[in-house]
Amino acid sequence: MAAFTTRPVIMGTHGVVAAGHYLAAQAGLRMLEQGGNAVDAGVAAGFALAVLKPHDNGIAGEAPILVYPAERGRPFAVNGNGAAPAAATLDKFRELGVELIPGDGFLPAVVPAAVDSYLTALALFGTMPLAEVIAPALELAREGFAVYPRLHEAMKKNLARWRERYPSTLAVFAPGGRVPAVGEILRQPDWANTFEALVAAERKAARRGRTAALRAARDVFYRGEIAREIVRFARSTEVMDASGKPHAALLTEDDFAAYSARVEDPVSADYRGLTVHKCNTWCQGPVFLQQLRLLEGFDLAEMGHNTPEYIHTVIECAKLAFADREAYYGDPQFVEVPLGRLLSREYADERRRLLDMERASLEDRPGEGAPSRPRKTPAGDAGPEAWPTMDCGDTTQLDVVDRYGNMISITPSGGWFATSPVIPGLGFPLGTRGQMFVLDEGHPNRPEPGKRPRSTLTPSLVTKGGRPWMVFGTPGGDCQDQWTLQFFLNYVDHGMDLQAAIDAPTFHSMHFRNSFYPREARPGVMAVEGRIPESVRRALEAKGHTVEVVGDWVNGQVCAVRFDPDTGLISGAASPRGESYAAGR
Repeated sequence: MAAFTTRPVIMGTHGVVAAGHYLAAQAGLRMLEQGGNAVDAGVAAGFALAVLKPHDNGIAGEAPILVYPAERGRPFAVNGNGAAPAAATLDKFRELGVELIPGDGFLPAVVPAAVDSYLTALALFGTMPLAEVIAPALELAREGFAVYPRLHEAMKKNLARWRERYPSTLAVFAPGGRVPAVGEILRQPDWANTFEALVAAERKAARRGRTAALRAARDVFYRGEIAREIVRFARSTEVMDASGKPHAALLTEDDFAAYSARVEDPVSADYRGLTVHKCNTWCQGPVFLQQLRLLEGFDLAEMGHNTPEYIHTVIECAKLAFADREAYYGDPQFVEVPLGRLLSREYADERRRLLDMERASLEDRPGEGAPSRPRKTPAGDAGPEAWPTMDCGDTTQLDVVDRYGNMISITPSGGWFATSPVIPGLGFPLGTRGQMFVLDEGHPNRPEPGKRPRSTLTPSLVTKGGRPWMVFGTPGGDCQDQWTLQFFLNYVDHGMDLQAAIDAPTFHSMHFRNSFYPREARPGVMAVEGRIPESVRRALEAKGHTVEVVGDWVNGQVCAVRFDPDTGLISGAASPRGESYAAGR
């Protein structure tokens, strides 16, 4: 008898969408039913998620994308990460008296990336006009949707902040100072007007062809009235950050005009006959591959699932990989990252010898020759509730596969309503991704004009023998490439089906420096979901781990879609830990 799962695996042959909200999954499926491909569906679901989950993402945030266009037979990455303003230099932050870039306000704002990322993917790999793919999001903004429990709680948590610091956000999400109840309809007419401005530009330029029309829509945002209004509001308004300092934004219209999403080759590594593809070191994606390189030296199935030996091994490998992330990773347009060595089997063999199978490491151990950087920051250790930082904004996820084997994985984030005020008339806040820069002259992730801050956003795409196989991802900050790794190992090494692999209890290390303000580390600490037995937790503590128990169903919201090119069967699943759902036919 099959093991119990919270939901069935969704199966179909036309297409499957797994997304961070059930209405976004429906939006994507609508595109497939109207004749669109997986990219059309993914972009539709992405715009819908921006409206449906304003505490987790927005169109002034980021949207890194991995896409496999079946006709081209290889994957591509769309670098949907925002770029630093020209004024964002180490000297500028020193002049402002900033030792640690704050996680809220206008100072950490970078050029919004999501709009260009979606439109780039649509232009290069999609088939439908923007007017069609953005229609579900526009309807959700104009006509509204029912407030759900998690959104209601996020609004309640931020009500005092909005009253004190963000009156424009209060007017949208708590009019009259009252948070809408669960089940009330939330409408965002200014956001709908912004979408309509993009569509109007596309229609006006339609006679010049599809690509030119999409470019015209993009230019309204980055070179037209929307960019001008964003810059006017953000530079003329000082917003107080969590440290009590008021700052205006560093962004200019020139920064917007200079920005473009980049289409790149992914970074890849083989594992058990599969090839896993990730975005480059402008995000943390390659850390997933480094963990696979270390773990392929163990018989994980023989260890057993979530045994003390297994969890210890995965956690200790994570510590080594994430130490390298902190030491080496940065925007590869600005810094040279030795990925060839970091992803080599020879390097993994060297690093694997550092593991003590009986004792947890409390050290920060990047590869030979890399500096071991202090893990305490000027802000100090913010305590156990601050890692991972989720109260002020998380992330979401979507994955799509269509009948032709086109695949897309997107991890949208940023532009949270908790950390920056809604721009009046436009309906959305700016992002705060610049908080991830490190104010250290020698650090590969230091701020520089036009540079992408190293983000945690990390979609995943897998091929087998060059053919499409799977897409997946999760929200969760620094935990993303820990929780998705466990899902992947559950499926590949432990033989679970998609839903069982997602449902299984998770764990994560907090040993290394967090990517978010206030950038603390908690050496030797790991968190486990409460469904992991007490006997396992005690055995881990005996190895020197500090084990903290969190809720039974709280870590991650993995979405995944699997394609079988031989039968045409498409299977999808989504975590029950939030609003994520899979839909297909």
